[in-house]
Amino acid sequence: MSAHCPRCTSTQLMPRQLGRHVGATTGVVSGGTTGAMGALSGAKAGAVVGAVAGPVGVSIGTLAGALFGALVGGTAGGVAGARLGEELDTKVLDNIECRACGHTFRLPLAEYPSYPSR
Repeated sequence: MSAHCPRCTSTQLMPRQLGRHVGATTGVVSGGTTGAMGALSGAKAGAVVGAVAGPVGVSIGTLAGALFGALVGGTAGGVAGARLGEELDTKVLDNIECRACGHTFRLPLAEYPSYPSR
């Protein structure tokens, strides 16, 4: 059985993926911030040990550690946020939009179509 719009019975349906987009964005921002803060606190301890390399070495090490922490944290947060958003899309939000009439709705899980990635 093909999925159809409950308002106009059209089969021209499109996924909205609102939860996935919002979850991924929130995850990247929060994960990147957390990763950078963790890297900065670790870099402070490393700066004391790396003081023998001079001020330039300490500055470069601190900046590199913060950037690396932000990238790793942002990636992990983005993946986790996208997964959570995907679950919200399929189980909570009206995630299907009819291209014929513009109606948004949620299908029962048994009827949920698998769409190719955009």
